[in-house]
Amino acid sequence: MMTVNEVSKLTGVSIRTLQYYDKIGLLAPAEYTGAGYRLYDDAALEKLQQILLFRELEFPLKDIKEIVTRSDFDKRKALDQQIGLLELKKEHIENLIDMCKGLKLRGVRKLDFKAFDISKIDEYAKRAKEQWGKTPEFKEFEEKDKNRTDSEKADMMADFMKIFEEFGAMKEQDPASTRPQAQVKKLQSYITEHFYHCTDEILFSLGKMYAGGGEFTENIDKMGGEGTAEFVYQAIKVYCGK
Repeated sequence: MMTVNEVSKLTGVSIRTLQYYDKIGLLAPAEYTGAGYRLYDDAALEKLQQILLFRELEFPLKDIKEIVTRSDFDKRKALDQQIGLLELKKEHIENLIDMCKGLKLRGVRKLDFKAFDISKIDEYAKRAKEQWGKTPEFKEFEEKDKNRTDSEKADMMADFMKIFEEFGAMKEQDPASTRPQAQVKKLQSYITEHFYHCTDEILFSLGKMYAGGGEFTENIDKMGGEGTAEFVYQAIKVYCGK
């Protein structure tokens, strides 16, 4: 048996993260001491390794929890995918090293950006997620979406983004006030009706994604003005009691 402190030192995972994994039911210790301290056996360490592998594939924790607790979870398949991804990352790093060595020898007269191309890594991770990401929500979305025409899909997404435009019109208000909270409920209901059953937990995860930067944040801010994505997230936090 290993203590939480020993596991943290062995794996590089912080004690706080291990405690959080236990709290959300992702990785429970093998047992607790009489004083309430966590103890981990080999089986728990093996599961932690699986979790960390899926984190490398950039899966959200809620999906990892669903995957590693499946009765049909294929450890060998997961490991093969992880090896493939790491090999692609290794190739990418080696290309960057070669480029830097070339720059050191020849200067910057010949500009070459191929070493920065990570499309193969992104595509591999995408395929892995498609294989493992068959959550109930994903299956529900597939079922609802399979008979929609392109026109219907476009109209649906336009209506969806309209919700964020409406959020933008109220972003100067307190996110806990009546109108923003009613708008969050509208957002949740729309997702449930058109995509998949949107629980408060899923809604909160979406809120973090909306405000987390990148394409989601940019698109929402384009609809409602700068700061809309963050305002939506804050309103969702209140709605979900976070």
